[in-house]
Amino acid sequence: MASAAPPPPAPPAPDRTPGGSGPGGTGDSWAAGGLALGGTLMVVYGLFAVFQGIAAIANDEVYTSFGDYVFTFDLTAWGWIHLIVGVLVVAAGFGLFMGAPWARVVAAAVVGLALIANFIWLPYQPFWSIIMIVTGLFVLWSVFNYRSSRTV
Repeated sequence: MASAAPPPPAPPAPDRTPGGSGPGGTGDSWAAGGLALGGTLMVVYGLFAVFQGIAAIANDEVYTSFGDYVFTFDLTAWGWIHLIVGVLVVAAGFGLFMGAPWARVVAAAVVGLALIANFIWLPYQPFWSIIMIVTGLFVLWSVFNYRSSRTV
């Protein structure tokens, strides 16, 4: 009499927690990929903001306003604002790539500042500002929805 082989083990039950993909998972795969894309977009946006700031500092005549708005600023001051915010965004983007624990918090704060700056920058570069606002919102979503695979 030969004994029958034991049945194969059952597959693990799927994780039903919101945004989770089991122990050691990264949560929403869109957020995980979005975090990498967000870091890339942050570095690219930061470099563009640095160049935009340099252009505004070097020559006030580069940008013109498209109407009368309540908030008006000197273009040289805006150049410095974009330059500083651009450098901070690049640093936070590289921090996201390196997986630094501070990077997500700093990225959220810096992208929030960039969103405000781009909203106020609408009279000078409306299409670019709208593109950067949408990009910033995607970066914020991916930063807030990412679940680290490391256990604390």
